[in-house]
Amino acid sequence: MSDTVLLQRDGAIATITLNRPERRNAFNLEMWSALGDVMADLNGDDGLRCVVLRGAGDKAFAAGADIAEFSKVRFSAKQAEAYAETMDRATDAVRDCPHPTLAMIRGACVGGGLELAIHCDLRISGRSGRIGIPINRIGNALPYAAMIALVEAVGRPTVLELLLEGRIFDAEEACAKGLITRVVEDGALEAEVQATAGRIAAGAPLVARAHKIFSRKAAAPSDLQDKDWAAPFEICDSEDYREGIRAFLAKESPNFTAQ
Repeated sequence: MSDTVLLQRDGAIATITLNRPERRNAFNLEMWSALGDVMADLNGDDGLRCVVLRGAGDKAFAAGADIAEFSKVRFSAKQAEAYAETMDRATDAVRDCPHPTLAMIRGACVGGGLELAIHCDLRISGRSGRIGIPINRIGNALPYAAMIALVEAVGRPTVLELLLEGRIFDAEEACAKGLITRVVEDGALEAEVQATAGRIAAGAPLVARAHKIFSRKAAAPSDLQDKDWAAPFEICDSEDYREGIRAFLAKESPNFTAQ
């Protein structure tokens, strides 16, 4: 595995660290490829309950893409499309991850950093968080993969505010607009993320995975078919549902097995 993307496993929680602190964790092509590889492996791991994504150091989650390599790898329409294929493989893997995903944001979360974070289920930021996509300054258009994810998350007016002005939001404004889920003091960020991941991991994994699917489908309720309407009730045939009821009545912590 590339050392630009680090993986740590603590029980049912996996932590991915974007590891280019000398460049404020700006993505180069190697880093996007490595992230796609790591996510592909984690997505097939049924023992996981939560995936945390963070940046190395305390300066940035990810300060966009590394523009220094663009003249070699992203300097024409053909190159840009090939670059996007590698990038989209990584962000799609985060979007489609069956396990809940959580972005821990400190400092810069701009450009490709925000394009990655917006695909996570939850985004918790320290007050130092700086959020934006100032690509109007380099004459670059946002590809549809990121555009769709942002519009789904925060709506067209906020996306146009991001893109047309190129302004960087502080954490509080980003939270008010829906780009961030929660803001805490920087000193409390690690503990808040750990506590959040712990709460997620303690829940029934079948239910967490189902809720990710159901919430996406709920965005277009007119497309729901009979099998979709029935799917939430099928969870009641699971062993985890029986275990949850047993543990609640016995005033014990449930032992969910994703069965």
